[in-house]
Amino acid sequence: MNGSGFLIRMKKRGRTILSFKHLYLMLLPFFAYYVLFYILPYRGLEIAFLDYKPLLGYAGSKWVGMANFVSYFKSMYFARTFINTILLNIYGIVFGFPIPIILAILFNELRNKYFRTMSQTISYIPNFISTVVIAGLVVNFLSPSAGIINIILGKFGVAPIYFLSKPQFFRTIFITQGIWAGAGFGSIIYYSSICSIDAELYEAAAIDGAGRFQQTLRITLPGISRTIAIMLILAMGNILASNTDMIILLQIPATYTTSDVIGSYVYRMGLRQNNFSLATAVGLLNGVISLVLVTGANFISKRVGDVSIY
Repeated sequence: MNGSGFLIRMKKRGRTILSFKHLYLMLLPFFAYYVLFYILPYRGLEIAFLDYKPLLGYAGSKWVGMANFVSYFKSMYFARTFINTILLNIYGIVFGFPIPIILAILFNELRNKYFRTMSQTISYIPNFISTVVIAGLVVNFLSPSAGIINIILGKFGVAPIYFLSKPQFFRTIFITQGIWAGAGFGSIIYYSSICSIDAELYEAAAIDGAGRFQQTLRITLPGISRTIAIMLILAMGNILASNTDMIILLQIPATYTTSDVIGSYVYRMGLRQNNFSLATAVGLLNGVISLVLVTGANFISKRVGDVSIY
């Protein structure tokens, strides 16, 4: 009986796949992408436990166990990279996380359809600009000789400042460009959630005398609270995954005290110093901690607000 039921389910699934074969074919490139770049590379995690020599391969390299992890913990870079990574991401959540929500609410309040569409399009554009181009724009804007920021400061009698060479300015610069580049695109998720809220709720609130601000507090924010919770869980999971590409493009040795993060350290160890074992060990440690963080945030959210991603 169980065998026949299994066959019936398989036949139904086969018919479903045949009926939507074109949609399944469209999934193949994405499936191949994740297999090639996310699943197959897991074999390389073994390098974290080896004194890996590329010419010797896995079999010829010496097994060192947890030595690479211990080496990172004892190094002078551990505290600096870990603290910088945590601080940059916490600042990003505190200052950057609310911006897409506010932007989505503001878009929803715009009554002119064409102006709203134009505003949304303009805010999305930075997300599609190359990281290298954005870094170049930041460097040009902050240039001590021709940067627009120093030109404005010069009008008030302030001497030119080379912002990118000052460690105390790096976090502000990095967080600001991140908000500018990602806020518009991030607002799409919240705006779509706002659009799914029943319009009759707003009409009833207006009849009861609630203004637009009260409607936002009483209807809009509660209506997108589940989306906010899920996005916050994902942000907590990425708290150790800084935008390493941008950091590497903006940092110089003089700013390492505030700009050197786990990702940039892995880049230097792996690609500049060819210490693949240590770089892999640090990357693996980063992934494990991120998994623990997202699992913990998901558990707390599920217990407190009954919202989770799984």
